[in-house]
Amino acid sequence: MNSSAARNALVVMAVIASGGALLWLSDILTPLALAIFLMVMVDSFARVLRLRFPSLPPHAVFPVAITISTLGFTVITLVVAGNATTFVTQLIADRPRLDGLLARMASLAGVEVPPTIDQLFRQLNPTQYIQSVAQAVQSLASQLIFVFIYLGFLLASRRGFARKAVRLFPDHDERENASRVFVRIRDGVERYLWIQTVTGLIIAVASWGLMEAMGLNSALFWGFLIFIACYIPIIGGVVGVFLPPVFALVQFDTYWQALVLLGALQTIQFVVGNVIQPRMQGQSLNLDPVVVLLSLALWGALWGVPGMFLSTPLTVMAMVILAQFNSTRWMAVLLSSNGHPERISDGPSDPSAHPGGPTPPAKASDPKVAPAGRKRAVRISAKTAP
Repeated sequence: MNSSAARNALVVMAVIASGGALLWLSDILTPLALAIFLMVMVDSFARVLRLRFPSLPPHAVFPVAITISTLGFTVITLVVAGNATTFVTQLIADRPRLDGLLARMASLAGVEVPPTIDQLFRQLNPTQYIQSVAQAVQSLASQLIFVFIYLGFLLASRRGFARKAVRLFPDHDERENASRVFVRIRDGVERYLWIQTVTGLIIAVASWGLMEAMGLNSALFWGFLIFIACYIPIIGGVVGVFLPPVFALVQFDTYWQALVLLGALQTIQFVVGNVIQPRMQGQSLNLDPVVVLLSLALWGALWGVPGMFLSTPLTVMAMVILAQFNSTRWMAVLLSSNGHPERISDGPSDPSAHPGGPTPPAKASDPKVAPAGRKRAVRISAKTAP
């Protein structure tokens, strides 16, 4: 066995071992990953505030970003909780309609005596699942507590990150390269968040307007649910397209409302997913669509629903890191969409050579590059020196 094959075998074994460790430590790592994800969101929002409101004092930017983010999260939670309560109340009140829907479906299937909702509940015996549901809710609540605890400590310790970077990478070139890798990962996550948020808002608002026009109950609740589901690739689109028409069958006596909702929601998802989102995304994430699907299944199997939410950002991070080393670059090539994963040390891209891929580095002798590098080095040393 040659050295290249042995090295690749070791890489594959390391990946398998890492997957086992991620699964074994999922209870610890999942809240931490969500907290880092939230910190990136808050940090991105703080930089937007700094750019849009230059008169805002620098020391007040981050507290303002945290305050606005907390208030926004609280308002969204209260609105969703209130609409969810209304939705459940309406669902209980619509029990006769559910019986009618079951009767229509049973007649289409050729069943002479259709069951009622009460009979189905007695047969399914949902009480046996109450303990499992309660445990899942308790686990989710404890995870949220740990997420905010981790987030608080991460925000409190963020000022020391630059000093730690100096200690970890004493060599200036290594530190600059590590900084560029971090910025590339951060930009990829922020770009993904921005794209999913904007497209999710477009889908949610358009779907809410359509459901309101059709007279569907709890349209605002469905709008929020569709917006949140948009952060989960593939599955989010299925939730947004099929669940509202199913409940339209329960609410309305005729089928045409459900059919119109199904066709219109599918059209909204198709236009946004195939026209608007590709124009916004372009080559920014550079992930193969098959990889997006596989990463959704993989991270969902490792970390459950939080893993589904984080599947794309985590895969982008893995691709960027793998592209920095010769022994793992082949894995980054497989993950990428165009076969040219960005290698940070290679410098900016040259569109004429490899569209969307890496390009030759800027030369240190370039007068436009060298002074800037020296200035950055002086500035970093001045800020981070003990």
